[in-house]
Amino acid sequence: MRAAELTMGRTFVVHFDHGDDFYTALAEFCIEHDVRQGFIPMFIAGMREVQLVGTCERLDNPDAPVWSAVHLENVEAIGAGTLAYDEESNVVLPHIHVSVGLKAHSATAHTSHLLGAKIQFLTEVYLVEVSAPSFIRTRQPAMYDVPLLTFGES
Repeated sequence: MRAAELTMGRTFVVHFDHGDDFYTALAEFCIEHDVRQGFIPMFIAGMREVQLVGTCERLDNPDAPVWSAVHLENVEAIGAGTLAYDEESNVVLPHIHVSVGLKAHSATAHTSHLLGAKIQFLTEVYLVEVSAPSFIRTRQPAMYDVPLLTFGES
């Protein structure tokens, strides 16, 4: 287990517009407001299309991460995640999970890691900046090279 006491920074509500790319809009917001790390306790969204981690194929190793995508259209979503800063590439690295309901299929739900999305009508994101400690994603070679959140110096 890892833990760190957080020093909070600013708190935002961000509205993504119809047709926006979710991750592009999030990156633009982070640049414009100089947000490098934090967490998204919740967002609500209408999405024209989403790509989630998933597969319908039999898994050779059920313990290994799945890297393929499932494409869904016309969904309502609720999600949350974290933002870590990568100094080497000078970008914010989001880690977002969502639950989405297919509107045309009795709101049948899917839950997974969000790979990409296009906004339909709106997305309202609540974002809390973390001032300290630093959030870093460190790849774990012994765990299929998955980048895990770690904490740097305060």
